[in-house]
Amino acid sequence: MAGGRALILAGTGMLPEVVEALVGDGWHVVLPSRRYSPIAVPGTKPGIAALAKLRPRGHRPTGGKANGKRRPRAIWVQAHWDRPRELAAKAEGVLGGPADLLVAWVHEQYRRSVLGACERLLAPGAPVVEVRGAGGPQTEAEPVLAAHPTQLVLVGAISELGGNRPLGHAEISDAVLDAVSRAAAGRPASLHQVGQSRPLVW
Repeated sequence: MAGGRALILAGTGMLPEVVEALVGDGWHVVLPSRRYSPIAVPGTKPGIAALAKLRPRGHRPTGGKANGKRRPRAIWVQAHWDRPRELAAKAEGVLGGPADLLVAWVHEQYRRSVLGACERLLAPGAPVVEVRGAGGPQTEAEPVLAAHPTQLVLVGAISELGGNRPLGHAEISDAVLDAVSRAAAGRPASLHQVGQSRPLVW
């Protein structure tokens, strides 16, 4: 399912590797979040982007599409978790059609309201990757959007690489990217945990 529309609900700068990978695979990615965080484009040098934008004399703009298809890119939309309907409306305005993939890493307090408001933006049966913290008050690892096949990623606090060190950003990104690959490939819903929960101290 390369080259579709993806909606990523995550805090500013939390999943840049996922965004870069999707855009690199031809996806149109929409990122609602409170603050803007630029997504790096590997391999670019000053002036290359400007030269690439130049077109021959007489060229007519195509409205951001090539050969009738939307060009892959990431678009940031300013939005807040505590205003889920407004967030969904803003995302809908730039998606350009139903989303073929949803990746969500939303704070527990807002998770259900935000995902519920955005469900109408998804294509029927579109896969979901839902990222949550492992442990805590949560007792059931059930996806919020039951009508969509969900790759559920539970994020622990301690790295599995040893040394009792905190789970690193790269480990989380790798786990989410793996779940995104499974989702895009149409794999069945599944549950994955990265890192270990911090042991309770009495």
